[in-house]
Amino acid sequence: MARKLRFRGESHHKVDGKGRVSIPASFRRVLEAGDPNYTEGLNPELVIVYGDKRRKYLECYTVEAIEEVDEKIEALPRGSVERKMLQRLFNGQSLSTSVDETGRLVLPAKLRQKIGLSSEAFFIGAGDTFQIWEPDTYEAEEMAATEEWLDELPDDVDPLIFLDGPAGG
Repeated sequence: MARKLRFRGESHHKVDGKGRVSIPASFRRVLEAGDPNYTEGLNPELVIVYGDKRRKYLECYTVEAIEEVDEKIEALPRGSVERKMLQRLFNGQSLSTSVDETGRLVLPAKLRQKIGLSSEAFFIGAGDTFQIWEPDTYEAEEMAATEEWLDELPDDVDPLIFLDGPAGG
């Protein structure tokens, strides 16, 4: 079985006046591996999900990852509230795009405005997706939430115990 590439790590990148931002090189390799139509010399495609008012970041999916989501949505009963909601988020409030020849994404003004992105973007890997944040928002929101979550755990807890599932399960 071939090793599945994952989005890992974090980095800061400048955003120019036209909304162009370089994607971390390691993320580009994952996008290439996750695009069934990609061949050397072409630009890998991806889908940026921007909907959901609570979401303060852009979530970027490989073609394979978004197809997996689409299959799960299609398995829901047609006309159900859950299916309608997920279709709106993942199909209506998303943007299919590709990486340009220089390894950059062009983020339309609507997406930049949604997350308050101006001169710098913060990228963070999330396994089969990656997120683009406005750096100060990430620091204020995510880091605070992570610290709060960690503070609720006893000091001697090793987070690796969560890999085995719920206690007693």
